[in-house]
Amino acid sequence: MSAPGQQKRVQFDFEVEFLNGGGIQGQEFRLDIEGDDIDDSALAQYIIQDLRLLMVGRVAILNKTIIVEPHKRSRASAPGQDKASSATLIDLSHTIEDGMITYKGLPAPIICDHLSRAQSRDVYAPGTEFQIGKITMCSNTGTYIDSPFHRFPDGTDIAGLTLHTLVGLDAVVIHADGMSGRKIPAEAFGAVDVRGKAVLVHTGWSRHWRTDQYFEGHPFLTAAAAEYLKKEGAKLVGIDSLNIDDTGDGHRPVHTTLLGAGIPIVEHMRGLELVPATGATFTAVPPKVKGMGTFPVRAFAAIPGQRVT
Repeated sequence: MSAPGQQKRVQFDFEVEFLNGGGIQGQEFRLDIEGDDIDDSALAQYIIQDLRLLMVGRVAILNKTIIVEPHKRSRASAPGQDKASSATLIDLSHTIEDGMITYKGLPAPIICDHLSRAQSRDVYAPGTEFQIGKITMCSNTGTYIDSPFHRFPDGTDIAGLTLHTLVGLDAVVIHADGMSGRKIPAEAFGAVDVRGKAVLVHTGWSRHWRTDQYFEGHPFLTAAAAEYLKKEGAKLVGIDSLNIDDTGDGHRPVHTTLLGAGIPIVEHMRGLELVPATGATFTAVPPKVKGMGTFPVRAFAAIPGQRVT
């Protein structure tokens, strides 16, 4: 039994299934609690409300553990620090795996050992071993960002993208899942202020990731939508689909318009159903690679003021 006055947190995993198919998982989430315990139904309701989930069919709480740990909000922090430390982070990137096809016609990554742990035992002192990995891949692999150099030879490359254009951008999410047809028109963006924002388009297409359907009949932005986002001053545009453009022919008007205006594009995202229409920030940073037009990113949204970590 803990001493009186000790603060408690609950650590748990969860699985959510949606009525319209698909689901999400979370591991090792932590939450401040009052008292000595919290029941599973209360945790399930907390997940639904704080992540703003719709059409939830089932929530399973797994591996629940009560731990003695100071509440996050009770710790002294510098001005502005508490908001960041209490944010919920939503991973918007697919995992890159050996043999994974991102786009038909482009090679899958090869992930292997450069130096295996067994081999390293001949290099280091007894009891000391390391693994050094090697990956061979096309730059258009997984969730990746397009820089202007991807489309234009004199455009800014991946190394030239500045951090202030990639980190902590105010985000707006256009929830276009369930729409009729594949085209996302300019009118879909008319009700929101996109100036200076990361504009993230949620189509729901990521549910087909790693299936044949992912490559056929994907949603895309129209040329007019790209012109509108350029005119209205969007800072970055992302989508959870195979391509932001229609791939039915060789024209790529959305890439041409946005990258021509210096607006980076992030494609093959996931998890946008968890991000609210406004109020989150968006980050997508690639390695600082010179001479590349595209490269994978670890993209994520931060929703401030929530206490799940």
